[in-house]
Amino acid sequence: MSKKTKTQRQATVDALQADMKASPNLYLTDFTGLDVGQLTDLRQRLRNAGVRYLVVKNTLVQRAMAANDVTAMDDYLRGPTGLVLAGDEPVAAAKVLTDFVKEFERPDIKAGLLDGQPVTPDEVKRLAMLPSREQLLAQVAGTLQAPLAGFVGALSGMLYQFAGAVEALRAQRSADSQ
Repeated sequence: MSKKTKTQRQATVDALQADMKASPNLYLTDFTGLDVGQLTDLRQRLRNAGVRYLVVKNTLVQRAMAANDVTAMDDYLRGPTGLVLAGDEPVAAAKVLTDFVKEFERPDIKAGLLDGQPVTPDEVKRLAMLPSREQLLAQVAGTLQAPLAGFVGALSGMLYQFAGAVEALRAQRSADSQ
């Protein structure tokens, strides 16, 4: 394995800095104990959730975070580190990580960063228990739909009664005119 030049390392830092700026939510993991197949499986699951997983040198991540004025993760950048760039899907990423940990007992979740605020591994696990964004939107839509459906039903019933009253009035006038 050849050593990267200073220019290549700086390019990596610049790319990480841009990725982190675009991804306000991220998680740090320790992938020790995962074999290549499991790591590939984890990456695939995260990719399917719209999330990226990178294995990077701690010093490069630290430099990219410092460039983005993030220092809360410095204590966790020790040992093998996998960086989960969750983008706008922190719940989906947390669910994938938590489910994978349940299945394989790895990777260890070191910490997370949600909208610039550090979170613990326990908070990541609690976040994974939340409904997904789609489920929350469906719940909101259902909540909004219920009163509207009731209103439509009430209007329909009133129109039906009105139509019945008009028909009765027509029948009565028809009978009176005969």
